[in-house]
Amino acid sequence: MDNPASLTILNDMKHDSDLLIVGGGLNGPALALAAARAGLTVTVIDAQPVARLTDAAFDGRAYALAMSSVRLLRNLWLWDTLADDSQPMLEIKVSDGRAGEGPLSNFFLHFDHAEIEEGPMGHMIEDRFLRRALQDAMIDCPPVSRINEDRVIAQAADSTGVTVTLASGRVLRGRVLVGADGRASGTAERAGIRRMGWDYGQTALVCAIEHELPHHGIAHQFFMPPGPLAILPLPGNRSSIVWSETHENAARFNALPEDEYIEMLRPRFGDFLGDIRLAGGRYSYPLSLSIANEFIADRLALIGDAAHGMHPIAGQGLNAGLRDVAALAQVLSDASHRGEDIAGQDVLERYQQWRRFDTATLAMATDLTNRLFSNDNPILRMGRDLGLGAVNAVPALRRGLIREAAGLTGDLPELMRA
Repeated sequence: MDNPASLTILNDMKHDSDLLIVGGGLNGPALALAAARAGLTVTVIDAQPVARLTDAAFDGRAYALAMSSVRLLRNLWLWDTLADDSQPMLEIKVSDGRAGEGPLSNFFLHFDHAEIEEGPMGHMIEDRFLRRALQDAMIDCPPVSRINEDRVIAQAADSTGVTVTLASGRVLRGRVLVGADGRASGTAERAGIRRMGWDYGQTALVCAIEHELPHHGIAHQFFMPPGPLAILPLPGNRSSIVWSETHENAARFNALPEDEYIEMLRPRFGDFLGDIRLAGGRYSYPLSLSIANEFIADRLALIGDAAHGMHPIAGQGLNAGLRDVAALAQVLSDASHRGEDIAGQDVLERYQQWRRFDTATLAMATDLTNRLFSNDNPILRMGRDLGLGAVNAVPALRRGLIREAAGLTGDLPELMRA
Protein backbone atom coordinates (compact mmCIF):
# COMPACT_ATOMS: atom_id res chain seq x y z
CA MET A 1 0.00 0.00 0.00
CA ASP A 2 1.00 3.64 -0.38
CA ASN A 3 2.72 5.02 2.68
CA PRO A 4 2.97 8.82 2.26
CA ALA A 5 5.60 10.49 4.39
CA SER A 6 2.96 12.86 5.69
CA LEU A 7 0.93 9.97 7.13
CA THR A 8 2.16 9.00 10.62
CA ILE A 9 0.97 5.64 11.86
CA LEU A 10 1.05 4.65 15.48
CA ASN A 11 0.75 0.93 16.02
CA ASP A 12 -1.08 1.42 19.30
CA MET A 13 -3.72 3.78 17.85
CA LYS A 14 -7.29 2.95 18.79
CA HIS A 15 -9.43 1.53 15.97
CA ASP A 16 -12.39 3.66 15.00
CA SER A 17 -14.05 0.55 13.53
CA ASP A 18 -13.21 -3.04 12.79
CA LEU A 19 -14.01 -2.49 9.09
CA LEU A 20 -13.47 0.62 7.00
CA ILE A 21 -15.52 0.20 3.81
CA VAL A 22 -14.87 2.53 0.88
CA GLY A 23 -18.00 2.73 -1.27
CA GLY A 24 -21.59 3.23 -0.13
CA GLY A 25 -23.55 2.09 -3.17
CA LEU A 26 -24.94 -1.45 -2.79
CA ASN A 27 -22.22 -3.98 -1.93
CA GLY A 28 -20.58 -1.75 0.68
CA PRO A 29 -23.74 -1.23 2.77
CA ALA A 30 -24.68 -4.92 2.40
CA LEU A 31 -21.29 -5.93 3.80
CA ALA A 32 -21.62 -3.36 6.59
CA LEU A 33 -24.93 -4.90 7.70
CA ALA A 34 -23.60 -8.46 7.38
CA ALA A 35 -20.49 -7.59 9.41
CA ALA A 36 -22.56 -5.84 12.06
CA ARG A 37 -24.74 -8.94 12.31
CA ALA A 38 -21.52 -10.83 13.16
CA GLY A 39 -20.67 -8.40 15.98
CA LEU A 40 -18.16 -6.22 14.10
CA THR A 41 -18.16 -2.42 13.94
CA VAL A 42 -18.09 -0.69 10.56
CA THR A 43 -17.54 2.72 8.99
CA VAL A 44 -18.79 3.23 5.41
CA ILE A 45 -17.18 6.08 3.45
CA ASP A 46 -18.81 7.41 0.28
CA ALA A 47 -18.29 10.55 -1.79
CA GLN A 48 -21.98 10.89 -2.65
CA PRO A 49 -24.47 12.82 -0.52
CA VAL A 50 -27.05 10.71 1.33
CA ALA A 51 -29.87 12.48 -0.54
CA ARG A 52 -28.61 11.09 -3.84
CA LEU A 53 -28.33 7.56 -2.45
CA THR A 54 -31.90 7.68 -1.10
CA ASP A 55 -33.60 9.50 -4.00
CA ALA A 56 -37.09 7.98 -4.34
CA ALA A 57 -37.63 9.07 -7.96
CA PHE A 58 -37.95 6.29 -10.53
CA ASP A 59 -35.01 6.46 -12.91
CA GLY A 60 -35.42 3.19 -14.82
CA ARG A 61 -32.52 1.26 -13.28
CA ALA A 62 -33.20 -2.21 -11.86
CA TYR A 63 -31.43 -5.43 -10.90
CA ALA A 64 -32.13 -9.13 -11.40
CA LEU A 65 -31.55 -10.63 -7.95
CA ALA A 66 -30.90 -14.37 -8.00
CA MET A 67 -32.64 -16.44 -5.34
CA SER A 68 -29.39 -16.67 -3.36
CA SER A 69 -29.19 -12.86 -3.25
CA VAL A 70 -32.79 -12.66 -2.07
CA ARG A 71 -31.87 -15.08 0.71
CA LEU A 72 -28.99 -12.81 1.72
CA LEU A 73 -31.32 -9.81 1.94
CA ARG A 74 -33.83 -11.88 3.88
CA ASN A 75 -31.15 -12.99 6.36
CA LEU A 76 -30.17 -9.33 6.80
CA TRP A 77 -33.85 -8.56 7.63
CA LEU A 78 -34.25 -6.40 4.52
CA TRP A 79 -36.44 -8.46 2.25
CA ASP A 80 -39.73 -7.73 4.04
CA THR A 81 -39.31 -4.07 3.13
CA LEU A 82 -38.48 -4.92 -0.50
CA ALA A 83 -40.80 -7.81 -1.35
CA ASP A 84 -43.86 -5.71 -2.24
CA ASP A 85 -41.81 -3.66 -4.71
CA SER A 86 -40.21 -6.69 -6.38
CA GLN A 87 -41.27 -8.83 -9.33
CA PRO A 88 -40.66 -12.60 -9.23
CA MET A 89 -38.98 -14.04 -12.33
CA LEU A 90 -41.03 -17.13 -13.09
CA GLU A 91 -39.65 -18.03 -16.51
CA ILE A 92 -36.66 -17.17 -18.70
CA LYS A 93 -36.80 -17.54 -22.49
CA VAL A 94 -33.60 -17.42 -24.55
CA SER A 95 -33.62 -17.09 -28.35
CA ASP A 96 -31.33 -16.10 -31.22
CA GLY A 97 -32.16 -13.85 -34.17
CA ARG A 98 -31.90 -10.45 -35.84
CA ALA A 99 -33.50 -7.07 -35.24
CA GLY A 100 -36.86 -6.82 -37.00
CA GLU A 101 -36.87 -10.51 -37.93
CA GLY A 102 -37.36 -12.13 -34.52
CA PRO A 103 -35.94 -15.58 -33.72
CA LEU A 104 -34.41 -17.26 -36.79
CA SER A 105 -34.72 -20.78 -35.43
CA ASN A 106 -37.28 -23.00 -33.75
CA PHE A 107 -34.60 -23.92 -31.21
CA PHE A 108 -34.69 -21.94 -27.98
CA LEU A 109 -34.07 -22.34 -24.26
CA HIS A 110 -36.89 -22.14 -21.73
CA PHE A 111 -36.41 -22.07 -17.95
CA ASP A 112 -39.46 -22.47 -15.71
CA HIS A 113 -39.21 -21.96 -11.95
CA ALA A 114 -41.71 -24.81 -11.44
CA GLU A 115 -38.89 -27.25 -12.33
CA ILE A 116 -37.08 -26.55 -9.04
CA GLU A 117 -38.49 -26.78 -5.53
CA GLU A 118 -37.10 -23.59 -4.02
CA GLY A 119 -39.42 -21.10 -5.76
CA PRO A 120 -38.84 -18.23 -8.23
CA MET A 121 -35.39 -18.14 -9.84
CA GLY A 122 -35.04 -14.58 -8.65
CA HIS A 123 -36.71 -11.20 -8.35
CA MET A 124 -36.40 -7.91 -10.19
CA ILE A 125 -36.02 -4.89 -7.93
CA GLU A 126 -35.56 -1.23 -8.84
CA ASP A 127 -32.33 0.46 -7.85
CA ARG A 128 -34.15 3.15 -5.85
CA PHE A 129 -35.84 0.64 -3.53
CA LEU A 130 -32.76 -1.49 -2.90
CA ARG A 131 -30.45 1.47 -2.37
CA ARG A 132 -32.83 3.21 0.02
CA ALA A 133 -33.47 0.02 2.03
CA LEU A 134 -29.73 -0.46 2.55
CA GLN A 135 -29.22 3.16 3.59
CA ASP A 136 -32.17 3.08 6.01
CA ALA A 137 -30.96 -0.18 7.52
CA MET A 138 -27.53 1.32 8.22
CA ILE A 139 -29.17 4.23 10.05
CA ASP A 140 -31.00 1.74 12.27
CA CYS A 141 -27.85 -0.33 12.93
CA PRO A 142 -25.72 1.14 15.79
CA PRO A 143 -22.49 -0.73 14.90
CA VAL A 144 -22.49 0.99 11.47
CA SER A 145 -21.33 4.59 10.97
CA ARG A 146 -21.54 6.52 7.71
CA ILE A 147 -19.35 9.26 6.30
CA ASN A 148 -20.75 10.90 3.16
CA GLU A 149 -19.48 13.61 0.82
CA ASP A 150 -15.89 12.72 1.63
CA ARG A 151 -13.34 10.46 -0.06
CA VAL A 152 -10.20 8.52 0.78
CA ILE A 153 -7.00 10.08 -0.56
CA ALA A 154 -4.41 7.92 1.25
CA GLN A 155 -4.23 4.55 2.99
CA ALA A 156 -1.51 2.65 4.80
CA ALA A 157 -1.32 -0.62 6.71
CA ASP A 158 0.86 -1.74 9.59
CA SER A 159 1.04 -4.72 11.92
CA THR A 160 -2.10 -3.84 13.89
CA GLY A 161 -4.38 -2.02 11.50
CA VAL A 162 -4.96 0.24 8.55
CA THR A 163 -5.17 4.04 8.48
CA VAL A 164 -6.98 6.11 5.87
CA THR A 165 -6.86 9.85 5.29
CA LEU A 166 -9.90 11.60 3.86
CA ALA A 167 -10.01 14.66 1.60
CA SER A 168 -11.46 16.60 4.54
CA GLY A 169 -8.30 15.88 6.53
CA ARG A 170 -10.00 13.41 8.83
CA VAL A 171 -7.95 10.29 9.69
CA LEU A 172 -9.61 6.96 10.46
CA ARG A 173 -8.16 3.77 11.86
CA GLY A 174 -9.54 0.27 11.30
CA ARG A 175 -8.53 -3.37 11.46
CA VAL A 176 -9.29 -4.12 7.80
CA LEU A 177 -9.99 -1.96 4.75
CA VAL A 178 -12.56 -3.07 2.17
CA GLY A 179 -12.74 -1.63 -1.35
CA ALA A 180 -16.31 -1.51 -2.65
CA ASP A 181 -15.61 1.48 -4.86
CA GLY A 182 -16.21 0.09 -8.36
CA ARG A 183 -14.11 -0.86 -11.34
CA ALA A 184 -11.97 2.28 -11.06
CA SER A 185 -11.27 1.40 -7.43
CA GLY A 186 -8.95 3.88 -5.81
CA THR A 187 -8.61 1.45 -2.91
CA ALA A 188 -7.18 -1.21 -5.22
CA GLU A 189 -4.98 1.28 -7.08
CA ARG A 190 -3.43 2.65 -3.90
CA ALA A 191 -2.72 -0.93 -2.82
CA GLY A 192 -0.85 -1.57 -6.08
CA ILE A 193 -3.41 -4.13 -7.33
CA ARG A 194 -3.47 -4.27 -11.12
CA ARG A 195 -6.34 -5.43 -13.33
CA MET A 196 -6.69 -7.54 -16.44
CA GLY A 197 -9.44 -7.47 -19.04
CA TRP A 198 -10.58 -6.15 -22.40
CA ASP A 199 -13.19 -4.04 -24.09
CA TYR A 200 -16.10 -5.84 -25.80
CA GLY A 201 -16.69 -3.14 -28.39
CA GLN A 202 -20.23 -2.89 -27.01
CA THR A 203 -22.20 -0.39 -24.97
CA ALA A 204 -25.21 -1.30 -22.85
CA LEU A 205 -28.25 0.95 -23.25
CA VAL A 206 -30.29 0.70 -20.07
CA CYS A 207 -33.84 1.95 -19.51
CA ALA A 208 -37.31 0.89 -18.43
CA ILE A 209 -40.41 0.71 -20.59
CA GLU A 210 -44.13 0.54 -20.04
CA HIS A 211 -46.02 -1.90 -22.26
CA GLU A 212 -49.62 -2.57 -23.15
CA LEU A 213 -49.78 -6.28 -22.27
CA PRO A 214 -48.73 -8.14 -19.08
CA HIS A 215 -45.35 -9.89 -19.01
CA HIS A 216 -46.50 -12.71 -16.66
CA GLY A 217 -43.16 -12.64 -14.86
CA ILE A 218 -41.25 -13.87 -17.93
CA ALA A 219 -37.72 -12.61 -18.64
CA HIS A 220 -36.42 -12.68 -22.22
CA GLN A 221 -32.85 -12.83 -23.52
CA PHE A 222 -32.74 -12.18 -27.27
CA PHE A 223 -29.32 -12.58 -28.90
CA MET A 224 -28.61 -10.42 -31.94
CA PRO A 225 -25.35 -9.94 -33.91
CA PRO A 226 -24.42 -6.56 -32.32
CA GLY A 227 -25.17 -7.87 -28.82
CA PRO A 228 -27.92 -9.27 -26.58
CA LEU A 229 -31.19 -7.62 -25.57
CA ALA A 230 -32.55 -8.48 -22.11
CA ILE A 231 -36.21 -7.76 -21.30
CA LEU A 232 -36.69 -8.19 -17.56
CA PRO A 233 -40.10 -7.97 -15.84
CA LEU A 234 -40.84 -5.23 -13.32
CA PRO A 235 -43.99 -4.84 -11.18
CA GLY A 236 -47.01 -3.90 -13.27
CA ASN A 237 -46.85 -3.65 -17.05
CA ARG A 238 -43.24 -2.50 -17.04
CA SER A 239 -39.93 -4.09 -17.98
CA SER A 240 -36.26 -3.25 -17.55
CA ILE A 241 -34.20 -3.17 -20.75
CA VAL A 242 -30.49 -3.93 -21.11
CA TRP A 243 -29.75 -3.47 -24.81
CA SER A 244 -26.20 -4.11 -26.03
CA GLU A 245 -25.03 -2.45 -29.25
CA THR A 246 -21.75 -1.49 -30.85
CA HIS A 247 -20.21 1.65 -29.36
CA GLU A 248 -21.03 3.59 -32.55
CA ASN A 249 -24.67 2.52 -32.73
CA ALA A 250 -25.22 3.00 -28.99
CA ALA A 251 -23.89 6.56 -29.08
CA ARG A 252 -26.15 7.34 -32.03
CA PHE A 253 -29.24 5.76 -30.47
CA ASN A 254 -28.68 7.35 -27.06
CA ALA A 255 -28.51 10.82 -28.66
CA LEU A 256 -31.95 10.41 -30.26
CA PRO A 257 -35.09 12.08 -28.88
CA GLU A 258 -37.28 9.79 -26.80
CA ASP A 259 -39.77 8.92 -29.57
CA GLU A 260 -37.00 8.08 -32.05
CA TYR A 261 -35.17 6.03 -29.41
CA ILE A 262 -38.30 3.91 -28.95
CA GLU A 263 -38.62 3.54 -32.73
CA MET A 264 -35.10 2.09 -32.83
CA LEU A 265 -35.91 -0.27 -29.94
CA ARG A 266 -39.27 -1.42 -31.30
CA PRO A 267 -38.06 -3.79 -34.08
CA ARG A 268 -35.59 -5.36 -31.66
CA PHE A 269 -38.18 -5.64 -28.90
CA GLY A 270 -41.00 -6.99 -31.04
CA ASP A 271 -44.74 -6.62 -30.51
CA PHE A 272 -45.44 -9.47 -28.07
CA LEU A 273 -46.16 -6.99 -25.26
CA GLY A 274 -48.15 -4.57 -27.40
CA ASP A 275 -47.36 -0.87 -27.59
CA ILE A 276 -44.28 0.33 -25.66
CA ARG A 277 -43.10 3.68 -24.31
CA LEU A 278 -40.16 4.87 -22.25
CA ALA A 279 -40.49 5.07 -18.45
CA GLY A 280 -37.79 6.92 -16.50
CA GLY A 281 -34.33 7.87 -17.67
CA ARG A 282 -31.87 6.39 -20.15
CA TYR A 283 -28.33 5.27 -19.35
CA SER A 284 -25.39 3.87 -21.26
CA TYR A 285 -22.39 1.88 -20.03
CA PRO A 286 -19.39 0.70 -22.07
CA LEU A 287 -18.99 -3.05 -21.64
CA SER A 288 -15.71 -4.71 -20.74
CA LEU A 289 -14.20 -7.48 -18.70
CA SER A 290 -12.15 -6.21 -15.77
CA ILE A 291 -10.83 -8.48 -13.01
CA ALA A 292 -8.38 -7.57 -10.27
CA ASN A 293 -5.24 -9.70 -10.28
CA GLU A 294 -5.64 -10.08 -6.51
CA PHE A 295 -8.75 -9.72 -4.37
CA ILE A 296 -6.68 -9.02 -1.24
CA ALA A 297 -3.60 -7.12 -0.12
CA ASP A 298 -2.11 -6.25 3.28
CA ARG A 299 -5.16 -5.78 5.57
CA LEU A 300 -7.34 -5.16 2.52
CA ALA A 301 -10.08 -7.00 0.59
CA LEU A 302 -11.97 -6.08 -2.57
CA ILE A 303 -15.64 -6.85 -3.25
CA GLY A 304 -18.07 -6.30 -6.12
CA ASP A 305 -16.91 -4.37 -9.18
CA ALA A 306 -13.72 -3.37 -7.36
CA ALA A 307 -12.77 -7.06 -7.64
CA HIS A 308 -14.51 -8.05 -10.88
CA GLY A 309 -16.60 -6.48 -13.62
CA MET A 310 -18.10 -8.65 -16.33
CA HIS A 311 -20.56 -8.59 -19.20
CA PRO A 312 -24.19 -8.17 -18.02
CA ILE A 313 -25.28 -10.96 -20.36
CA ALA A 314 -26.45 -13.18 -17.50
CA GLY A 315 -27.39 -10.38 -15.11
CA GLN A 316 -24.90 -11.68 -12.56
CA GLY A 317 -22.88 -8.55 -11.77
CA LEU A 318 -24.63 -7.55 -8.55
CA ASN A 319 -25.25 -11.20 -7.62
CA ALA A 320 -21.51 -11.91 -7.84
CA GLY A 321 -20.84 -8.88 -5.66
CA LEU A 322 -23.38 -9.98 -3.06
CA ARG A 323 -21.77 -13.42 -3.00
CA ASP A 324 -18.48 -11.63 -2.22
CA VAL A 325 -20.30 -9.87 0.61
CA ALA A 326 -21.67 -13.10 2.08
CA ALA A 327 -18.33 -14.94 1.75
CA LEU A 328 -16.22 -12.14 3.25
CA ALA A 329 -18.69 -11.62 6.10
CA GLN A 330 -18.53 -15.32 6.94
CA VAL A 331 -14.74 -15.47 6.80
CA LEU A 332 -14.40 -12.41 9.05
CA SER A 333 -17.09 -13.64 11.44
CA ASP A 334 -15.50 -17.08 11.79
CA ALA A 335 -12.08 -15.55 12.36
CA SER A 336 -13.43 -13.16 14.98
CA HIS A 337 -15.17 -15.96 16.86
CA ARG A 338 -11.93 -17.95 16.88
CA GLY A 339 -10.00 -14.98 18.26
CA GLU A 340 -7.95 -14.51 15.08
CA ASP A 341 -6.85 -11.21 13.61
CA ILE A 342 -9.65 -10.64 11.08
CA ALA A 343 -7.20 -8.90 8.75
CA GLY A 344 -4.50 -11.54 9.02
CA GLN A 345 -3.09 -12.69 5.71
CA ASP A 346 -4.24 -16.27 6.24
CA VAL A 347 -7.78 -15.07 7.04
CA LEU A 348 -8.06 -12.87 3.95
CA GLU A 349 -6.54 -15.64 1.85
CA ARG A 350 -9.54 -17.82 2.75
CA TYR A 351 -11.83 -15.21 1.23
CA GLN A 352 -9.74 -14.93 -1.91
CA GLN A 353 -9.58 -18.70 -2.42
CA TRP A 354 -13.34 -18.93 -1.95
CA ARG A 355 -14.19 -16.25 -4.49
CA ARG A 356 -11.46 -16.29 -7.14
CA PHE A 357 -12.40 -19.58 -8.84
CA ASP A 358 -16.13 -18.87 -8.84
CA THR A 359 -15.55 -15.38 -10.25
CA ALA A 360 -13.15 -16.59 -12.95
CA THR A 361 -15.58 -19.32 -14.01
CA LEU A 362 -18.48 -16.86 -14.25
CA ALA A 363 -16.38 -14.32 -16.14
CA MET A 364 -15.27 -16.95 -18.66
CA ALA A 365 -18.84 -18.18 -19.12
CA THR A 366 -20.23 -14.70 -19.79
CA ASP A 367 -17.30 -13.85 -22.07
CA LEU A 368 -17.67 -17.05 -24.10
CA THR A 369 -21.45 -16.67 -24.39
CA ASN A 370 -21.15 -13.10 -25.61
CA ARG A 371 -18.49 -14.01 -28.20
CA LEU A 372 -20.47 -17.03 -29.39
CA PHE A 373 -23.74 -15.18 -29.87
CA SER A 374 -22.71 -11.60 -30.79
CA ASN A 375 -22.07 -12.33 -34.44
CA ASP A 376 -23.91 -13.35 -37.60
CA ASN A 377 -21.67 -16.23 -38.63
CA PRO A 378 -24.03 -18.85 -40.15
CA ILE A 379 -21.95 -21.80 -38.93
CA LEU A 380 -21.81 -20.48 -35.38
CA ARG A 381 -25.51 -19.63 -35.54
CA MET A 382 -26.37 -23.18 -36.51
CA GLY A 383 -24.18 -24.61 -33.76
CA ARG A 384 -25.49 -22.36 -31.01
CA ASP A 385 -29.14 -22.84 -32.01
CA LEU A 386 -28.70 -26.60 -32.01
CA GLY A 387 -27.02 -26.24 -28.62
CA LEU A 388 -29.95 -24.26 -27.20
CA GLY A 389 -32.36 -26.88 -28.47
CA ALA A 390 -30.29 -29.75 -27.12
CA VAL A 391 -30.05 -28.24 -23.64
CA ASN A 392 -33.76 -27.47 -23.64
CA ALA A 393 -34.55 -31.11 -24.50
CA VAL A 394 -32.64 -32.59 -21.53
CA PRO A 395 -34.59 -31.98 -18.28
CA ALA A 396 -31.71 -32.77 -15.91
CA LEU A 397 -29.35 -30.38 -17.73
CA ARG A 398 -32.04 -27.73 -17.94
CA ARG A 399 -32.75 -27.97 -14.20
CA GLY A 400 -29.04 -27.68 -13.48
CA LEU A 401 -28.87 -24.44 -15.45
CA ILE A 402 -32.00 -23.14 -13.70
CA ARG A 403 -30.31 -23.72 -10.35
CA GLU A 404 -27.18 -22.01 -11.68
CA ALA A 405 -29.24 -18.99 -12.75
CA ALA A 406 -30.87 -18.92 -9.31
CA GLY A 407 -27.43 -18.85 -7.65
CA LEU A 408 -28.01 -22.13 -5.83
CA THR A 409 -24.90 -24.00 -6.98
CA GLY A 410 -21.37 -24.10 -5.59
CA ASP A 411 -20.20 -23.50 -2.03
CA LEU A 412 -22.85 -21.10 -0.77
CA PRO A 413 -22.02 -18.82 2.19
CA GLU A 414 -24.31 -19.19 5.19
CA LEU A 415 -26.15 -15.93 4.49
CA MET A 416 -27.22 -17.30 1.10
CA ARG A 417 -28.63 -20.55 2.40
CA ALA A 418 -32.30 -21.09 3.14
